[in-house]
Amino acid sequence: MSNLHTNMTDELSAYMRQVSLREPDVLRRLRERTVSIPEARMQITPEQGQFMQLLVQMLGARKTLEVGVFTGYSSLAVALALPVDGKITACDVSEEWTSIGKTFWQEAGVAGKIDLNLAPAVETLDRLIAEGQQGTYDFSFIDADKANYNRYYERSLTLLRVGGLIAIDNVLWHSRVIDPSVNDADTVAIRTINEKLHKDNRVSLSMLPIGDGLTLARKIA
Repeated sequence: MSNLHTNMTDELSAYMRQVSLREPDVLRRLRERTVSIPEARMQITPEQGQFMQLLVQMLGARKTLEVGVFTGYSSLAVALALPVDGKITACDVSEEWTSIGKTFWQEAGVAGKIDLNLAPAVETLDRLIAEGQQGTYDFSFIDADKANYNRYYERSLTLLRVGGLIAIDNVLWHSRVIDPSVNDADTVAIRTINEKLHKDNRVSLSMLPIGDGLTLARKIA
């Protein structure tokens, strides 16, 4: 028995996908389509997408947020897990990248569940708060520009109901968070939000070594 995480080799990752992953064909094809673009590393892993599906199902989520859409894999994964009346308020600034996802959303029959807002996410989240939607969302996924993670977190926390869940991606930042010689703005922002969450008594907390690191914060107050 070990008190450390099992080293995830390529072979072990392939085995895990073989015995655990239930990726619908439309999700697989969107993932493979995204591989062809230079920024493909920004896409979440299929294991993380499936994990997020499980989370929203366990929450009984109907109303969710997504800050950072990229080519729409995470949006599609969550939309497929939501009930018929479920909705995602999705925030991104790239029409080029999100247009890739739209095709697959339509094909999967879930485009009507995804309200895509092409504007800076802070503006969209502030508008939702101004409209009186605080405390009405069940789930929020944050995977966008790292410098604004704290702003996205605070606004998501305001919009979430008590018992709702925030999932924050890239919290291990390819191990740069533990390298004292790395102090670029993105790395510092990730370190800052990690340290803040550790002390934030408004949430219960778990950081998981899935993908590039995923923190789950459940609103308790």
